[in-house]
Amino acid sequence: MVSEFGLLLVYLVVSLILSLILVGSTMLLVERTMDIEKTSAYECGFHPFEDTRAKFDVRFYLVAILFIIFDLEITFLFPWSLVINRIGLIGYLSMYLFLLILLIGFFYEWNKGALEWE
Repeated sequence: MVSEFGLLLVYLVVSLILSLILVGSTMLLVERTMDIEKTSAYECGFHPFEDTRAKFDVRFYLVAILFIIFDLEITFLFPWSLVINRIGLIGYLSMYLFLLILLIGFFYEWNKGALEWE
C-alpha cells in the first residue's frame, strides 16, 4: 500500500518528467531566428521617453506594499468563512475585531495620504 507521501512523490516525478519533455521538445523543434526587433531592449513598439535610470516615486512602492499587506490579511477570511458555523461566538467576534483593526489601519493610511497620486 502506497502512503500519502508516496503518492505525492509519484505526482512530483510525473510532473517533473512531463515538464522536461515539454521544455525539451520546444527547444528541439522550434526554429530560432534572430530578428533585430527581438534582440532590442524594448518590444513594445516605442522608444523609452527618459533615461532608464530614472527613479520611481516612493508612493508606487508604498501602494504596492499596502496592497500586498491588505491582500494577505484578507486571505484570512476564506478559512473563517468555511468554519463560521463551528467556531462559536468567540471566533465570530474575534474575526470582527480583526476586521476592525484592518479597517482602522486602512483609514490611517488613507488619512496619511499614502493612497494619493499627485
